[in-house]
Amino acid sequence: MKKVGIIMGSDSDLPIIQKVTDTLKSLGIPYEVHIYSAHRTPEQARDFAVNAREGDFGVLICAAGMAAHLAGAVAANTTLPVIGIPCKSSVLDGMDALLSTVMMPTGIPVATVAINGGANAALLAAQILAVSDADLAAKLDAKRATDAAIVLDKDAKVMENL
Repeated sequence: MKKVGIIMGSDSDLPIIQKVTDTLKSLGIPYEVHIYSAHRTPEQARDFAVNAREGDFGVLICAAGMAAHLAGAVAANTTLPVIGIPCKSSVLDGMDALLSTVMMPTGIPVATVAINGGANAALLAAQILAVSDADLAAKLDAKRATDAAIVLDKDAKVMENL
């Protein structure tokens, strides 16, 4: 199975990345995590992106706040799928990061999840990998069924109590 490459712009993004890694672990997906900044360590971020395919990665996830150029900078240097997680900051509640991540020019796409959407980024990465992995697709189907059962159980409890 291909690995998921995870890059965060700062260690302040660790709580969001923890949601990514927890979700990937639950599905048995291998991953590797790094801190590279689009602005402070651009050469390292570029080198990682350029060499990701040879490193047996299938999808890259980038989390960054504020200017949030990391996902775009990585996507500019690879044709692997890149998923951006805009991270909330104290300045504009993550709207700046959301717009920076989602507003990519034609030819350099970045799939973007919700602000602080670490779990969904991991699930989207899993869905991308599952295109060519039937076992992973079955795990995703099972997770969806479990999630649905949890909601229906809550529904039944609400109906009993109201």
